[in-house]
Amino acid sequence: MKKLLVTLSLVFGFIGGSVFAAPALIPTPPQLSASSYILMDAYTGDVLVEHNADEALPPASLTKLMTAYIVEYELARGNLSLQDKVTVSENAWRMEGSRMFIREGTQVSIEDLLRGIIIQSGNDASVAAAEYIAGSESAFADLMNQHAQLLGMTNTHFVNSTGFPAEDHYSSAHDIAKISRATILQFPENYTMYAEKEFVYNDIRQPNRNRLLWRDKTVDGLKTGHTEAAGYCLAASAVRNGTRLITVVMGTKSDAARAAEAQKLLDFGFRYYETRKLYSRGQVVNNAQVWGGSQSSVKVGFAEDVLVTMPRQQSDAMTATLDMQPEIVAPIAVGDVLGKITVGTEGNVLLERPVVALEAVEEGGFFKRMFDKIKLFFMNLF
Repeated sequence: MKKLLVTLSLVFGFIGGSVFAAPALIPTPPQLSASSYILMDAYTGDVLVEHNADEALPPASLTKLMTAYIVEYELARGNLSLQDKVTVSENAWRMEGSRMFIREGTQVSIEDLLRGIIIQSGNDASVAAAEYIAGSESAFADLMNQHAQLLGMTNTHFVNSTGFPAEDHYSSAHDIAKISRATILQFPENYTMYAEKEFVYNDIRQPNRNRLLWRDKTVDGLKTGHTEAAGYCLAASAVRNGTRLITVVMGTKSDAARAAEAQKLLDFGFRYYETRKLYSRGQVVNNAQVWGGSQSSVKVGFAEDVLVTMPRQQSDAMTATLDMQPEIVAPIAVGDVLGKITVGTEGNVLLERPVVALEAVEEGGFFKRMFDKIKLFFMNLF
């Protein structure tokens, strides 16, 4: 591949060459009193801190993140509407544990059920939604496992929609972070529900069990969980100055502990890391030569914004190496991968991303194609 060396100084608002900066100094992350935990950049998916993050553990009501995700998935595809009415079965009504207090035989909207799942952690609401979507809770669990596979949740298996203790029902802190990230990025129109502090249904007012919603104004989700086997669990997310982090703690000893331990991770992450946008979607980084085309060059850039997680103290001047295909031959369609960009230095690669054609290039006429073929032939001899 042909290589082109470029600098990212302009991306960060500087003009000119590299600026000297001391290396970023980051202390050891906090050690939490939890069975497993993780801290992830929500926008890049980069893991900043982890401990036993891939260990399969009982997830308790963190399970309901997947239940709510599937409801939101079906809403986004038009298979459900928030106004759909669900008839409550006896099975849903009889669910024990945390409940929304829906009554057998009544009709409840999907919107109310979704809030009952997210805010009140209702086992009854989860079963009612599962039965409406898949016909039975066991069939819904199959759907949950299919979605888990698509999301790369490799240490997860669901048996029910609630997280009620069951054999062979497990997940991991890393997988819970993945479903949390998918919820935030894929369904922002529904994500505001996760920040609501209370919900009233059937004249019963119940608070959101996520204590961080009251303590930290930057926190806007996500979900708590607790059983004797799982301990006290929490998936939380916050956004500060354009950086969004997700933390999951599992197996803490109390409601207060899960909030305190999650807060430690969030504070550490925001203090020492940030998300930076290196390139924007559609930004042109090169005009690459095209052979045999109706035009002699093609604009090359990115299909999506290019984001990177970096230490806050890291220098604002970095280098990126752009590797282009040695021969780009028409026809070219928008989105065709024509090379890749590598950001960072040897031994410290921050990211690699494909670069794509930002415009289509049709084949040139007969004589243009023949001329370019002959030219390429002689060029390749040397």
